[in-house]
Amino acid sequence: MTESEKLEMLKSMSGETDEGLLLIYLTLAGQKILERAFPFHPEVTEVPAKYNLTQIEVACYLINKRGAEGQTGHSENGIARQYENASVPKSMLRDVIPAASAI
Repeated sequence: MTESEKLEMLKSMSGETDEGLLLIYLTLAGQKILERAFPFHPEVTEVPAKYNLTQIEVACYLINKRGAEGQTGHSENGIARQYENASVPKSMLRDVIPAASAI
């Protein structure tokens, strides 16, 4: 999947039209995936293709959370919000398998 395809999919999912902002969120999401998948290999800078959809989902999550970062509880007019943590929930990254290698 190309970066422009990721961008178009994220636009459709989030409703956000600012491409610069969307690219920032894709970069942030990619970094979260790389930190989980390659914790001891900082030289890896490209998200593996099998995590492209996860990257888009995480980016969309971060966009939707904008303005309420780190919220641990909120209730208003019958709507309640809570977040698992201040960053990306572990449940979103559960399918990202950390890479291992022999020493």
